[in-house]
Amino acid sequence: MQALSTVTARNHGCSPSPRLLCLIIMLLALAACKGGDGGKDKDKDEDANKGPEAVPVEVSKAARRSIAASYTGTAPLEASGESQVVAKTSGIAMRVFVEVGQQVRAGQALVQLDAARATLQVAQSDAQVRKLQANYARAQQLAAQKMVSANDLDQIRYDLENVRATNRLARLELSYARVTAPISGVVAERSIKPGNLVQINTPIMRIVDVSRLEATLNAPEREIETLKAGQAVQLTADALPGKTFEGRIDRVSPVVDAGSGTFRVICTFEGGGLLQPGMFGRIRINYDQRANALVIPRTALLEDGSAPAVYIVRAGKAARTALKLGYVDGEWVEVREGLREGQPVVIAGKSALREGSAVQVIGGSAAPAAARAAAQ
Repeated sequence: MQALSTVTARNHGCSPSPRLLCLIIMLLALAACKGGDGGKDKDKDEDANKGPEAVPVEVSKAARRSIAASYTGTAPLEASGESQVVAKTSGIAMRVFVEVGQQVRAGQALVQLDAARATLQVAQSDAQVRKLQANYARAQQLAAQKMVSANDLDQIRYDLENVRATNRLARLELSYARVTAPISGVVAERSIKPGNLVQINTPIMRIVDVSRLEATLNAPEREIETLKAGQAVQLTADALPGKTFEGRIDRVSPVVDAGSGTFRVICTFEGGGLLQPGMFGRIRINYDQRANALVIPRTALLEDGSAPAVYIVRAGKAARTALKLGYVDGEWVEVREGLREGQPVVIAGKSALREGSAVQVIGGSAAPAAARAAAQ
């Protein structure tokens, strides 16, 4: 720049030549390029010194709480007893005594059929019985006087027994005209009205016993030693959100189905309330409980198809730790080996982690989660 000033001074304020102007422009451009490259090199050096960015994560501390071992399944509710009411004889329905939804008792009259023909048959057979009874009585007197043979007396006695059987059959047919409830329960369906012709063996009603409801689970064979009759059962129904119903295992099939590898577990619940046959139930059976188990949230487990493991935070970095798990209870899982109480495990952000990744713990979920576990 001093040389340029000297040249300018020698020209005594005169305008510079075109060649001199080109030289000045080239020098200025070269200086600008050197300055820009130096700034970029400085930025690269700074980025290299920073290292990889820390991954933001949320953690929860391993804590102690009671945890239950349980089996869960789903099954529809069924009435413990159900019966199709059929007519045992044909006839016109003179009266229908019940409506759908009505509670009935076993033996209660449901329908009265036309009984005129059956009544006449009973009267006719009654008369024949009386006639043969009189004949048999006279024959016995004559036989005592040796006036009637023993063969004739036996024939009259056989005829009397035959007429008596016919009389009983006529009375039974008459009783069929009054259709009664085979079981106690609620009338679920009714398919006839007064005046309808009822054919023999035709279903006319359906009665269900809702005093006790059943749910049948097809449990895997590995549970056959843990699920026993008498164990408590909890049920929630999709139709009744927020409500839990208590029941018990009534019976367990001792046979495992070879095709499905399952066995039947029949659970029973008290009926007559909100629960109704046909509802879909979610069933939970607790068969063991530990009062002071070390647990972590299930969301902390890595889902990469390998053995159970979590990421713990150690000195600001993620460390993969293999676990031996115990019972699973809702959102909690028991840790038998691999963790100590109070160790922080990553519950959110773990998909972006690798062994040794720098982490930045965000949020305040660790303490509340541990407090909730301890409270439960």
